[in-house]
Amino acid sequence: MNNPVYDTLFAPHAGKETPFLYLPDGATLTHRDFIRRAAQLAHALRGCDVQTGDRVAVQVGKCTDMLALYAACAQAGAVFLPLNTAYTASELGYFVSDSGAALLVGDPARAEELQGVADEAGARFATLHSAGGSLSDAADGQPDHFETTARDVGDLAALLYTSGTTGRSKGAMLSHGNLISNAATLTDLWQFTEADVLLHALPIFHTHGLFVATNVMLMSGGAMVFMPRLDIDQLIDWMPRATAMMGVPTFYTRLLEDARFDRACAANMRLFISGSAPLLAQTHVAFEERTGHRILERYGMTETNMNTSNPYEGERRAGTVGLPLPDVELRIADAKGTELPRGETGVVEVRGPNVFSGYWNMPEKTAEELRDDGFFITGDLGVQDTAGYVTIVGRGKDLIISGGYNIYPKELELILDAQPDVLESAVIGMPHDDLGEVPLAVLVPEAGQQIDLTVIEAAMAEALARFKQPRAYRLVEALPRNTMGKVQKAALREAFKRG
Repeated sequence: MNNPVYDTLFAPHAGKETPFLYLPDGATLTHRDFIRRAAQLAHALRGCDVQTGDRVAVQVGKCTDMLALYAACAQAGAVFLPLNTAYTASELGYFVSDSGAALLVGDPARAEELQGVADEAGARFATLHSAGGSLSDAADGQPDHFETTARDVGDLAALLYTSGTTGRSKGAMLSHGNLISNAATLTDLWQFTEADVLLHALPIFHTHGLFVATNVMLMSGGAMVFMPRLDIDQLIDWMPRATAMMGVPTFYTRLLEDARFDRACAANMRLFISGSAPLLAQTHVAFEERTGHRILERYGMTETNMNTSNPYEGERRAGTVGLPLPDVELRIADAKGTELPRGETGVVEVRGPNVFSGYWNMPEKTAEELRDDGFFITGDLGVQDTAGYVTIVGRGKDLIISGGYNIYPKELELILDAQPDVLESAVIGMPHDDLGEVPLAVLVPEAGQQIDLTVIEAAMAEALARFKQPRAYRLVEALPRNTMGKVQKAALREAFKRG
């Protein structure tokens, strides 16, 4: 295989006139035209002096050229680095600099500030679209064939950043082998074929929307209804013409709030998949009662893509994330990595072709989280029953998952602690019916001082993407601690759970 990701996911569709993307404006992009556009963008990347192995950081809104740029990077042998569109310039600066990106592709509306980010990091900058001079403009005049760059299964295909409790983000290195193995397994497990039409309202800077949803549809040869964002009217309008949907719990709670969404609306659908955050039991029940469909939950993460899934055929157990994937080994282990008996709670560890090769430029962190025997320590607490079903009962490192996005409290706490009149802070996740969880900030004022929350909120808005910002603030005289001085966040969650 010359280039595993390109040859497996993209090249097989080069001559197909079949629909690939149904767009909101009513247009349809065929597989063939998508592959040709990717080739043009690959030429444009070369025109920006992007070479084999270079990182291409991309922060643009969801669109066809954004997706084609993923294919172009694969074909040109570059490493795709998608970034959340909500990230501020200060956040972007770290990712571009740390990755050593050769090129930053951004939104023309933010061209001036992103040019500054690129300049400071020593990268080139280009807009994806603009009135003139963009990467898309450069691609327009290029040939629609590009000589695919040779890559190996172990070569880096993508770099996705995931934060840690130290506050420093980590770049998870995903190889060609990681991506194609997981896509093949999920396509087979969930029985996707070229007859499927997937409702795709997820972002494509995230594992869920890109390396799960998109890769599975590329692997199967099916089509996607390519929505810029979650739009319930569009979902309901398209559903009778679709066969499957992948979403976060918010998608399902919002659908259930709409009376138009009923059994008739979902009659043509064969599969609803949920992930990125736990689905509440009442959502499972209400959805099945409304539509007759039982939502399929699965479990994955940036470093591994998917690890487990409830079965397509067989019992889908609400509250569990199902069984380990056929090519994934999973164990519930103690702190030393010793596997625990079924029914006991421990740390979830996984091993398989889906598991990343390590963290970019962080050998020490890689050694901490990847054991010598190849198992990755997820940091999630779980239990596996005698039938093999896995239930995630908690998350280490105090991770908050809100609307499918990861929020790491330490990142927020570092900013909060630096604010006027704040002695210290603690950020915890609180249950939320729509988003799963939202961050709550608990602040301790300096002695004799009064915290101005308007100042705090303004500082958080400037420093962080909206989804990371606390939804509420609480003032306390002191944070609860154990005898070792560690803040007891469980006690805080208990104290504020009704608020």
